[in-house]
Amino acid sequence: MTFVDEVKSAVTVRAALLVIGVLGLMVAFITSYAGAFHHPKPKDIPFALVAPAQVSGQLAQQLGALPGGPLDVRTVKDEADATRQLRDRSVDGVLVVDPRGTTDRLLVASGGGASLAQAVEAIATGAEKAQQRTVKVIDLAPASAGDSRTLSSFYLVVGWCVGGYLCAAILAISAGARPANTHRALIRLAVLAVYAIAAGLLGSLVIGPVLGALPGSYIGLAGLGALVVFAVGATTLAFQGLAGVVGIGLAILVIVVLGNPSAGGAYPYPLLPPFWRTIGPGLPPGAGTWAARSIAYFRGESISGPLQVLSIWALLGAIITVVLAGLNQDRDEKPAGS
Repeated sequence: MTFVDEVKSAVTVRAALLVIGVLGLMVAFITSYAGAFHHPKPKDIPFALVAPAQVSGQLAQQLGALPGGPLDVRTVKDEADATRQLRDRSVDGVLVVDPRGTTDRLLVASGGGASLAQAVEAIATGAEKAQQRTVKVIDLAPASAGDSRTLSSFYLVVGWCVGGYLCAAILAISAGARPANTHRALIRLAVLAVYAIAAGLLGSLVIGPVLGALPGSYIGLAGLGALVVFAVGATTLAFQGLAGVVGIGLAILVIVVLGNPSAGGAYPYPLLPPFWRTIGPGLPPGAGTWAARSIAYFRGESISGPLQVLSIWALLGAIITVVLAGLNQDRDEKPAGS
């Protein structure tokens, strides 16, 4: 055999196409992460202003007209209402103007993202300095001592996502990428569900009681973890049903390449470029990270939307997996020539 013949024998066309696909996945990974993180810039951060009526309109206009549009300013009738909005994650900062002095109070919630709270502080401090005023920063939902950069929730969710698609990938490797029939598909989903519950319980145990890295309800985080793992695993099973082993790569593209940098982990949504800020809330890593931070620092506020997102991914993944398995079964059982 010539060298060319040896190469053709050793590397099939299918293998070559898969390698090219992996190369493309690698390039997409670099592009997505570098694109999301290389130049964080605040844009339209939800921001509440509490000020006397005679100055609130002018001050809101000045803050809204800052270069680059970093703040989306809304005037609020009183501090109690503004505080409620901060605690339910409707806004990411509150400026309370003191009409009797030159020192105002800036309320933040670093549990929602340390980098975001720091950005709000820097913007408000600069704006106040231009008006010859100062600010006193008060953190109403501070990050715990074991989560100083508020990344523990993100890493927890990333771990759950990895577990979800790896479990689905192992099921594919051990028994074929496409289930032979609906019964096999249901068995895979049942195995995934048991695995997801165990993953949720163990992940929450490690991040909370064992490491003390994340506060909040253990049961709440465990339930979230089970949903994240099942949603990602079911999505991976669906992709495998559609594309065979290539489906694993598609799952990595959606969950890892697109989902992780847009999840709001290192940089919350208002600091991300428009593309990643837009897709993040609709993908499992973003929905999971938002929900985990809400459970840990905001008493579960504002998680209905993310839970709905995760439930949709889980339900659609399961339905597509079962439907495709049924079609595959019908195709195999159909007599030749019919």
